[in-house]
Amino acid sequence: MFDYKNIRNIFFKLDPEQAHCIAEMAMRTCTALPVVSSFIAQKACINAPELMQSLLGAMYPNPVMMAGGFDKNATMLRPLAALGFGGLEFGTFTKKAQDGNPKPRLFRLIKEESIQNSMGFNNKGASEIYKNVKPLYPFVLPIWANIGKNKLTPNENAIDDYLSLVSKFNPICDAFVINLSSPNTPNLRELLSFDFISELFSRLNGLSTRPVFLKISPDMSNQSAVELCKHAVNLGAAGVIVANTSTDYSLSSSPNLKDFGGLSGKVIAARAKELLKDVASELYSKCVIVASGGISSADEAYERIKFGASLVQVFSAFIYEGPFLARRINEGLCELLAKDGYAHISEAVGALIRKNDA
Repeated sequence: MFDYKNIRNIFFKLDPEQAHCIAEMAMRTCTALPVVSSFIAQKACINAPELMQSLLGAMYPNPVMMAGGFDKNATMLRPLAALGFGGLEFGTFTKKAQDGNPKPRLFRLIKEESIQNSMGFNNKGASEIYKNVKPLYPFVLPIWANIGKNKLTPNENAIDDYLSLVSKFNPICDAFVINLSSPNTPNLRELLSFDFISELFSRLNGLSTRPVFLKISPDMSNQSAVELCKHAVNLGAAGVIVANTSTDYSLSSSPNLKDFGGLSGKVIAARAKELLKDVASELYSKCVIVASGGISSADEAYERIKFGASLVQVFSAFIYEGPFLARRINEGLCELLAKDGYAHISEAVGALIRKNDA
């Protein structure tokens, strides 16, 4: 019997970044062995027509996605696909390779089932990542490219980084995620402004044939977030992701808490959900809304879906709950849909918004 807790206990004795590298090697090894990969897929994937959605020209077999940040260099797409996800996001990556911030830069807040990171967009750069993705595309699942600017690129030139990445990856992904909300690149969040969003989307017109998502910060005020998201959607954004990691350290009481980096996991769940409610109340039915931040169970995912999210993303919970997280959430979603009398997930998306408007 597979017991992830025993494996987790071993991994948690290691430095978090070292543990991530070992997990990556193990997952890639499994993919290289078709028999093993097939066995894992049989255990992790479910066939649930009630969870399938056609969104923005792509088919999602279920609403549970792996969020950006886990597979920065697009080296784990195959093994992650075998683990039952409905879509995958690779990156955040940048035009040029960069090492990221000094180590240590990844920390576990174990009792709170959360993570704190100050990675700083460490990645091998667009050229290497392109080599990883191109042979796989079109992929068995929708894959999104999460893109950011290089640390050394001044903000006044940041738009060129984003446009270059969109131009290069437009043929080999199903959507783009514009990451302006990471707290770990100096001054990046200053780009979460009307002026930058206006220029970016005006210049993306005609350059990208893929849907573009804006990922926002949970540290924005609700009103600012709503207005910025509305502005982006009016300019052509296909959707928004609510939300990235938080620098509100009052959310955690962990003795391992640092005074730098972004928080993810259960400690930001309430804040991410609160922000989602306000954004979705304004943008429901006008774009695709993606919920992220502290989602670790079917109940949590379902609540975000009823508040207007068509897709949900996980990251920290995958570390704490293990490789069959997507299956558990999807099985739970099927039960919750049946309990509420819904034949398809589309009936649940925004159900609480529709109820409040009735």
